Amino acid sequence: MIRAKAALARSVGRISRATGRGGGTTLPGRMLLKLDSNAIDKLGAGLTEGSTLISATNGKTTTASMLATILAGADRHPVHNRAGSNMTWGVATALLEQKGDEGLFEVDEAWLPETASRLHPRTILLGNLFRDQLDRYGETEALADAWAKMASELAGQTSFVLNADDPLVADIGNSSGPGTVYFGIEDESQALPELQHAHDAKLCRVCGHELTYDRAFVGHLGHYWCESCGMRRPTPDVLASNIVLHGMSGLEATVDSPEGPSRLKLPLPGLYNLYNALGAIATARELGVPVADAVESLASMKAVFGRVERIQVGDVSLSILLIKNPAGANEVIRTLALEPAPIDLWIALNDRIADGRDVSWIWDADFEMLAERVGRITCTGTRASEMALRLKYAGWPTDRTTVIDDPEAALDSAVQAAEGQLFALPTYTALLDLRNLLADRGDTERYWEG
Repeated sequence: MIRAKAALARSVGRISRATGRGGGTTLPGRMLLKLDSNAIDKLGAGLTEGSTLISATNGKTTTASMLATILAGADRHPVHNRAGSNMTWGVATALLEQKGDEGLFEVDEAWLPETASRLHPRTILLGNLFRDQLDRYGETEALADAWAKMASELAGQTSFVLNADDPLVADIGNSSGPGTVYFGIEDESQALPELQHAHDAKLCRVCGHELTYDRAFVGHLGHYWCESCGMRRPTPDVLASNIVLHGMSGLEATVDSPEGPSRLKLPLPGLYNLYNALGAIATARELGVPVADAVESLASMKAVFGRVERIQVGDVSLSILLIKNPAGANEVIRTLALEPAPIDLWIALNDRIADGRDVSWIWDADFEMLAERVGRITCTGTRASEMALRLKYAGWPTDRTTVIDDPEAALDSAVQAAEGQLFALPTYTALLDLRNLLADRGDTERYWEG
């Protein structure tokens, strides 16, 4: 019976793509789940080598792509929702349209427990929990509670790989049982001078006392402990030290594990991508790939859709860096601060449902760090004026800031004024609009439909 329903859903997807209506990464799965609500359970049972689920507020698409790159280096090609549709229908579409004996799925934070209950995964990688679209999901603590409940239900049958530097995520190790693997950063030289406004994890999840931080690297990710109950950051099994950041061109770090040290040369920038890489490496190790092999594979890692993607637009090199919450925006800002000044920027702030209606997060992002380094600034999107106001209060030059509500006109203006290099900082739906615009013009291929 599931075969007939799957065939019908595949046909719907083919028709949708052939007619150019989009929906290719979601419509077949939506159709299948309407026909059979247990389709993921049934199709997932065919993954004889099991599945790996990856979730995080920031970085799950990049981390999943990194792990897919590592597995490809080992001649393994899992069923993977690589187009980024990470709710149940996206997972269903991947299972429906790809063949393989193992699965690799990035999963939306709120949909993770349900997806895990259906797939009974071999491994789950949890990267971080930051404030993100809180009008949709509620507080980070609520998500941490849901993840902890899931971990207790899967304990003994699923291996967990956790970010030791995120207290909200590391605490899940108390529920996931023995064998949990941790990853983190050990290089004190890369610590922030102080906790950022985007600091989200303030209280100990064991006793509720305020946490003490010895150092922080990205938002609330760092080395912490509780003076009240003695809870401390777990010791990482896979860790990074001797880190060298090279701005937009990437980074280097020594990755230590029980297998010994390996030198990682990652062509993606920022500590946030180092965390993504460490999670992918630690998970690959759980899946049987040696750390040295994983590190070697990541040397050829390419940016995924909108995550430090570079596109040539005429004579201008356009670098696209997604921003969607304070912590992620701060890491983009921190990376740009290493680039030569002046820095020309196209910033698109939208407040559609997929972005989150509440854009007050921009006031917690540390745009002040770039005030002395920016050149020409073009603000666009549904909340362009509010973005320009935030930048004014951050000390950015108002005489070099332009507000153009229409994204296409704004892009044309910014490209024309740029001195060879332009950085685009869009929120999620603005990223989709930008990517579609560039594809329509022939500047890049269309990454996905729908």
